[in-house]
Amino acid sequence: MAGDSQVHMDHDMEIGVTPTAVKKLPKHMREAQISTERTHLIADPIKKPRQRYVQKDGKCNVHHGNVQETYRYLSDLFTTLVDLRWRFSLFIFTLVYVVNWLFFGLLWYIIALIRGDLWHSDEEGWTPCVENLNSFVSAFLFSIETETTIGYGYRVITEKCPEGIILLLIQAILGSIVNAMMVGCMFVKISQPKNRAETLMFSHKAVISVRDNKLCLMFRVGDLRNSHIVEASIRAKLIRSQQTKEGEFIPLNQTDINIGFDTGDDRLFLVSPLIISHEINEKSPFWELSQAQMDKEEFEIVVILEGMVEATELSHHPLRWLQRTAVSHLWRRYNELRQNKTGPQNGAAVKCPSRSQSASFEICILGEAEILKWGVRLNQLQ
Repeated sequence: MAGDSQVHMDHDMEIGVTPTAVKKLPKHMREAQISTERTHLIADPIKKPRQRYVQKDGKCNVHHGNVQETYRYLSDLFTTLVDLRWRFSLFIFTLVYVVNWLFFGLLWYIIALIRGDLWHSDEEGWTPCVENLNSFVSAFLFSIETETTIGYGYRVITEKCPEGIILLLIQAILGSIVNAMMVGCMFVKISQPKNRAETLMFSHKAVISVRDNKLCLMFRVGDLRNSHIVEASIRAKLIRSQQTKEGEFIPLNQTDINIGFDTGDDRLFLVSPLIISHEINEKSPFWELSQAQMDKEEFEIVVILEGMVEATELSHHPLRWLQRTAVSHLWRRYNELRQNKTGPQNGAAVKCPSRSQSASFEICILGEAEILKWGVRLNQLQ
């Protein structure tokens, strides 16, 4: 009995002392965070993609809506036709000529109808206004032959038709005006120097570094063609919202970025690649910005290069939008340099920003704020 009770006691003690085995949860369940209202309030909000004011290809992301006085576009009809897209321009080009031919063809048909040429053309001794014009189709063909000066010789106006002679003069004059306007629109549209801007290359990254003991925002620009840009000038704009001291909110305020206007450095001799520099001093719009403000600030830097094509003397204005993330990526280093008043030590190089295979330019920061040379691909493109 004692032995049995001893065994029973040991059994009870073993049950009370030995813990029960607990199954472990999977790793992804153990590391998962429980989402509560508190965590949603503490967590950073998801940043929405920003709407660009100027696209990377230079097109302005602006749509003019709710335009009430649309008749003003017709007051400058030539510019309106030039600014249209190609599909609309070709449609209007074709429509204008077809309507013009149909209109004068209808007038020739009315003259033949009033004179009775449609019924008496086969009679001997009858002199029609236009020979061999016996239907609207033949009148339409005669209108095309007259305005385009084809002159097949089958349909001919006679000298005993004064109203036909007057109509011939009117059609010749109006046809010349239509040709001058439509051909001029097509010529201007084809010869626009927009494609010339494709060979003007801007650096994909803008950097902030020290040059001549001054903090500078720098980027590079170059021309790939052998024909140079004449009277080239460059300027930059900082576009961001601003609130005045009176409380007025300006959503798209434009501020000039000084890139050499007072010294003449904005006038470029763009034969070889050039580095454009903006000194960040007390007058610079970037002077009071910190890294924390950069993360919250919404702005764009638009660079405008103006010049004339040497071969055609046509002016063009390529726009480029500098990436905000590229400047923000190097802003921490800018704050350190502004506080310490010193640059990197000799030989202490800063890693270059990543560059894609399609990039034609490469800007890096080295010790003593030297700028690396051009990418090899620039020579290949030339």
